[in-house]
Amino acid sequence: MSIEELESIAQAMVAPGKGIIAIDESTATIKKRFDSVGVPNTEENRRAYREMLLTAPKLGEHISGAILYDETIRQATKAGVPFTKVMLDAGILPGIKVDIGAKPLAGFPGELVTEGLDGLRDRLAEYAKLGAKFAKWRAVITIGEDTPSGTCIEANSHALARYAALCQEAGIVPMVEPEVLMDGDHDLDVAYEVTEATLRSLFGALYEQNVMLEGTILKASMVVSGKDCADQADVADVAEATVRCLKAAVPASLPGIVFLSGGQSDEQATAHLNAMNQMGPHPWPLSFSYGRAMQSAALQLWGKDMQANFADAQAMVYQRAKQNGLAALGQWKKGL
Repeated sequence: MSIEELESIAQAMVAPGKGIIAIDESTATIKKRFDSVGVPNTEENRRAYREMLLTAPKLGEHISGAILYDETIRQATKAGVPFTKVMLDAGILPGIKVDIGAKPLAGFPGELVTEGLDGLRDRLAEYAKLGAKFAKWRAVITIGEDTPSGTCIEANSHALARYAALCQEAGIVPMVEPEVLMDGDHDLDVAYEVTEATLRSLFGALYEQNVMLEGTILKASMVVSGKDCADQADVADVAEATVRCLKAAVPASLPGIVFLSGGQSDEQATAHLNAMNQMGPHPWPLSFSYGRAMQSAALQLWGKDMQANFADAQAMVYQRAKQNGLAALGQWKKGL
């Protein structure tokens, strides 16, 4: 696939007023979500839940793509239509999570490095055949007393860059996700410092690995106070710090940036995105790639009665997509 084709997919992912829904929870993670609403974690329930999300009427109005898990990209609706076909028919690009999770970084207690490069070339070739247009790899950066170390940031940036190069070789747009966790009692300034250092390292590594930025999407964490910090930054401060950080570290040639919600409440994630877009214009579109902040309300409703609440849960998913789509344009208002 040519760089022009990768570029047009990347641009479609951040089309005005559209964002990405992340439904790539591993079997272990979806179990936690299902446990919270009393739903047994069976393959059929996982399939039915993802069908509810992906077939929500009019979802393609505000959702440009969905990140799937390995099991999900192979599944179909109850009527036997492959999920990838349902998505493409609705104008939603299929994406795929390809890392195998964050593991302890040897020699650096409390720090993590994401694994999954072994065999990735072959897996990407298979995912491309299954219809994947983009992929996702998440690195995890933890802020603590003496963390993150430069080694941890560098190891994760290197892995993200190698993954991105393999994606482009396979004709798949890489979404690079260096998540700086909210966990901890650090303040906004510390979050800014760590996020900037991480992003600078990442784009240095992407450059070294010959990754074409025009065919790459950044999935970024917002610059927010640690969740145990006594002094929580308000919406305006988060928006200002995040935009300033991105402008300091992210090249303008990138087609777009989507944010993860990272444990923020549904409304916080939307309000922060909206505030950033009201500060524009920016060098790149700023949109969303939310998981929990798109699904949590719908999951609770669906979990109470999968059949009876199916349509109402879908309406809730659409509503969240619409709210975040408006925030991606800077046009969201509370209560919309």
